[in-house]
Amino acid sequence: MGEDTATAGIDVALEKHRTELTGYCYRMLGSSFEAEDAVQDTLVRAWRGHEGFEGRSSLRSWLYRIATNVCLDMLAAGSKRARPMDLTDATPLARAALSPRPDHTWLEPVPDARVLPAVADPAEAAVAKESIRLAFMAALQQLPPRQRAVLILREVLAWRASEVAELLDTSVASVNSALQRARATLAERAAAGGAGEVSDPLDEEQQKLLERYVKAFEGYDMAALTALLHEDAVMTMPPFDLWLRGPADITGFMSTIGASCAASQLVPVRANGLPAFAHYKPDPDSGGFSPWAVQVLELSEGRITGFHCFLDTRRWFPLFGLPLHLEAESDGGEERE
Repeated sequence: MGEDTATAGIDVALEKHRTELTGYCYRMLGSSFEAEDAVQDTLVRAWRGHEGFEGRSSLRSWLYRIATNVCLDMLAAGSKRARPMDLTDATPLARAALSPRPDHTWLEPVPDARVLPAVADPAEAAVAKESIRLAFMAALQQLPPRQRAVLILREVLAWRASEVAELLDTSVASVNSALQRARATLAERAAAGGAGEVSDPLDEEQQKLLERYVKAFEGYDMAALTALLHEDAVMTMPPFDLWLRGPADITGFMSTIGASCAASQLVPVRANGLPAFAHYKPDPDSGGFSPWAVQVLELSEGRITGFHCFLDTRRWFPLFGLPLHLEAESDGGEERE
């Protein structure tokens, strides 16, 4: 009985760290599903090795050491998750073609709740949200794996250089050097733009912008949508490598190749610390609405600067806890299964 109680206690102690570890592994790997696999592997290794853990460091530090090693092993193949604009130039609407690439190519979205643990400090919460936004995540993927780990541990999780050096079995000087190089890379990416400015929580102007967006999109009003898009707004649609720049090409695409999305329904969700929506489009076969995309929006200067549609709904909707069908509106109101 005592052994069972001790085992249960270990399970509870390990499980308390799942969300923050998932956030760490997601930043390292750029994939929601690989992050969950990495955390599961971490917790299994910790459970198996707990008898040999002598408390020389905190349980949390020990778990991060294991998780870091798991992630570095997974990144040894050298693949980098990316967004379409990291791989190709923008395509003019006249030459738009939907060419898919394998799942492992793409930076993946993630529900906030899976990677952002509850914290009491608003400043700490804001840093955590900023560090999972798509632009920051894309920049992280450009860093070598160990630099990536150093930057996340130092800048996002606020570990001391000595703690990071101990975790990585290296020197403080090496950690500081890696951090300096990582910061320089991120500064270059930030200078290129595209990060957006999203208040936490959303300010009144941003809330109104989203309300206007939902009305314009569900009404498929291209004139109204054009007024909401920044002149340099980009639209991406993984797993397709096509991406479009500017309101004319974006709305032109939506009213031609994407015309079947007229009369869609949007359901708000939270993804990557950004406003997002589950996009359901009309289902002519069974009635109601079927999943089409998870949309993640980037905002800046009162306009939408990024319109990112993740189309693999078979994977994304269950991850976000979203239903796979919406009933059409009836006299009794809209019923959602």
